Amino acid sequence: MTAIVHSLLEAPLWPLMNKFYRTHQSSMKASKDAQLWVARAHEIVAALCLRPAANGFWLTGLFVAPALRGQGIAGTLVNTAVLSCDGPVWLFCDPALQGFYESLGFRLAQDLPQVLHERLVRYQRNKAMIAMAITLECRAPAPGTAPQ
Repeated sequence: MTAIVHSLLEAPLWPLMNKFYRTHQSSMKASKDAQLWVARAHEIVAALCLRPAANGFWLTGLFVAPALRGQGIAGTLVNTAVLSCDGPVWLFCDPALQGFYESLGFRLAQDLPQVLHERLVRYQRNKAMIAMAITLECRAPAPGTAPQ
């Protein structure tokens, strides 16, 4: 398999992220007010958005091409994106994904910024959803660097 590169998607290429989501019949959409991160092997194979929120970021839209799931692509993409952030990162997920995110250093969020708390309450009206967060202190160092 071709090497997978994880990086920010340059603004002129943002439409490719929505094309990736549509190709896989995902309802997710790239947010223009976010950092758009992708994993690529010639074409996009995974994507996520990091939207500014309070004094940190809200991770949304994580999606990996179904044929490539279970290969660590999501975890590496999340870690790469989160390491670029200078504040906490929050996300909402199905409770079944709690273990996956805990393996990346996320924990159940104790204190959500008000704007995210309100959004979570709205989402929970329609489906099971939990909030998780990772702080600067809990992040894994980038591969090849020493822990701080």
